[in-house]
Amino acid sequence: MNRLILPVAAMAAVVVASNILVQYPINDWLTWGALTYPFAFLITDLTNRTWGPAAARRVVTVGFLIAVVMSAWLATPRIAAASGAAFLVAQLLDVTLFDRLRHLRVWWAAPLASSTVGSAVDTLIFFAGAFALTEVPWVSLAVGDYGVKLVLALAMLVPFRIAIRTVLAKPSQA
Repeated sequence: MNRLILPVAAMAAVVVASNILVQYPINDWLTWGALTYPFAFLITDLTNRTWGPAAARRVVTVGFLIAVVMSAWLATPRIAAASGAAFLVAQLLDVTLFDRLRHLRVWWAAPLASSTVGSAVDTLIFFAGAFALTEVPWVSLAVGDYGVKLVLALAMLVPFRIAIRTVLAKPSQA
C-alpha cells in the first residue's frame, strides 16, 4: 500500500479541486473543473500500467472515499454526491477497459480508449446529478466539458508515455 500513497493523494487532490472548480464557469460551455479532472484518468491509467488493475481499483476506491468526504465539506453535498457516483463508475470502467486493451500493439490505445469512454460516462452522470432541475445550463456545460476531456485525453498521452518509459526502464521496486 505504501507505493500507492502518492497516486491516492494525487487522485483525491484532483477530484476535490475539480469539484470546487466545477462551480466556476469559464463561459456557457465550460467550467474550470474540466481542466483538472482529466488528470484523474492519467493517475488511474499510470497506476494500472505500473501495478495492475487491482492496484488501480484500490487507488480509485481510497481516492473516492477521501474526495467525497472532502468535497462534501469544500463544495456542496449535491456536487459531492454526483461527483462520487460519476467518479466511481467512470474510473472503475476505465480500469476494466484499460486492462482489456493494455496488450494491444500500440501503447496509446488503452489509455486513450479507456479515458474517452470513462470521460463520457463521468460527464453524463456528474452533470445530470449535480445540475439537473437547476438553473445551471448543464447540458451545454456537459458538452463543453466532454470536448475538453477529449482534447486532454490526447494531450495526456505525452506524460503517460514519458512516465511509463521512466518507470519501466528502472528495475521494479514492487
